[in-house]
Amino acid sequence: MYGENTAVVRLNEALNNAVKALGAEDINAEFERPKHEGHGDRAANAAMRLAKPLKSKPRDIAEKIAESLKNEDVITQTEIAGPGFLNVWLSGKFYADVVSDVLKQGTAYGGINLGQNRKVQVEFVSANPTGPLHIGHGRGAAVGDSVARILAFTGWDVQREYYMNDSGLQIDTLGRSTQARYFELLGRESNFPENGYKGAYIYDVACEIIAKEGERFLDVPESDSLDYFRKYAASTIMQGIRADLEKFRVKFDNFFPEGYLHENGLVKSAMDDLKAKGYAYEQDGALWFRTEDIIGDDKDRVLVRANGIPTYYASDIAYHRNKFITRNFERVIDVWGADHHGYIARVKAAIKAMGKNPDDFIVLLIQLVNLLRDGKIVTMSTRQGEFITLSDVLDEAGVDATRFFFLMRRSDSQLDFDLDLAKKQGSENPVYYVQYAHARISGILREYVNRGGNLDALDPENIPAEIFGNKDAKDLADVLAQYPDAVREASNDLAPQALTGYVLNLAGVFHSFYNTNRILDESDENIRAGRLNIARAVKLVIASCLELLGVTAPERM
Repeated sequence: MYGENTAVVRLNEALNNAVKALGAEDINAEFERPKHEGHGDRAANAAMRLAKPLKSKPRDIAEKIAESLKNEDVITQTEIAGPGFLNVWLSGKFYADVVSDVLKQGTAYGGINLGQNRKVQVEFVSANPTGPLHIGHGRGAAVGDSVARILAFTGWDVQREYYMNDSGLQIDTLGRSTQARYFELLGRESNFPENGYKGAYIYDVACEIIAKEGERFLDVPESDSLDYFRKYAASTIMQGIRADLEKFRVKFDNFFPEGYLHENGLVKSAMDDLKAKGYAYEQDGALWFRTEDIIGDDKDRVLVRANGIPTYYASDIAYHRNKFITRNFERVIDVWGADHHGYIARVKAAIKAMGKNPDDFIVLLIQLVNLLRDGKIVTMSTRQGEFITLSDVLDEAGVDATRFFFLMRRSDSQLDFDLDLAKKQGSENPVYYVQYAHARISGILREYVNRGGNLDALDPENIPAEIFGNKDAKDLADVLAQYPDAVREASNDLAPQALTGYVLNLAGVFHSFYNTNRILDESDENIRAGRLNIARAVKLVIASCLELLGVTAPERM
């Protein structure tokens, strides 16, 4: 099967063939890793699942399955435990086949075709262009980008999108803030907006305008020049955001401006559609959406105010209608800040009203990030302009550590980002620990070549089974076999943390293997070649996993 480990697939096929031999219907039985040592290398509960349909005791069924498996060359021993669990011990050949399969599949290993080329859109970051990206935006960027990478790896046709809020109250406030700083820098009094943006970057934008336009706006009524300040400030800040994202290895296929919805009548069209279907009604001069009836909301929500101005909700409905109806995405994933949790049901209500399945709309919530320096939380306020930008963190901690740390926990759980730990070059730093394993293997392979070895001549089938008499070697092959499962979990659950946890475990098990298994100094040429192949397989999987996380796999450290 595409992306799967064929050794694991064959083992499960043997189990299912044994089930079918009993005359039972296919139950898609699988071996699992037992929770406790001493219960074999794998265990199956198939006998207990078959007891009722076969009208037989589970232990009797398990005995028959064990009998059918006794000639399998990858199984050395079977045991019936408890009410009917089947425990099996695996041969060295099984683990050799696992490693061989990794090498033969190469970079395709783990890339299970779950998506079947279905269209999915991942919309993330989408920060208003009112200031530089901060670390909260950075976490959302890392999560969205990694989710997109994982989905593409698992067979989805992925589009990455950034929704630009280039209109509305916040952009108006940005323009007024920049205009006020412009007049201030030129010595003229101006009322700074009560909720204006106070960061130093506003002065920077105002200085740019002075350098470009001089004092010409001093003689123009403020209302006449405001649109210039709005557009210039938003455009300049957006350029900075794009540069930060590129620096963070985050790329988008499309930048979608909110203004497009209004300029092309998409908001009006969406509202007309809701009215035609009976989901929207007019009252007190405003247009309302029947969220109370559709989702049991505490009240219906306003779509268009009595003054004729659409709400943000109306724009969001039009935007998602464009995604599902116009662009025909089969699945839409939005990455939002955790403070938008209550808004999810309202957008799902709109998607239901469009005639689409609300379950095809998924929101990943991004919880707050606490930045720690010297063990203390760095206090921040975005409105006051007192915050650490994403660019600052990247300069201090590096892209690799920043991305890896952002992806180590569920996105909807609070994260403490320890800057001091992220900068350490030692095993206590998780990303360093993983990258060092990759660099260590690269060093082993370079030395092998320096000693006259030929990596291309290593036969991926040449992995002697006796190598796996060593527990560390056996454990390492077993972790390699788990990679497709980790990728499947990450893709199905949209959970990059499944991969950070996996690759940390893989690196740790490799380091243990390295300490107990001589590689280059092994006198037996066959054993040496087999261990080199194991190391090559680990290197390949580490690099694959780090690529899905957007983290580099260095050859030297």
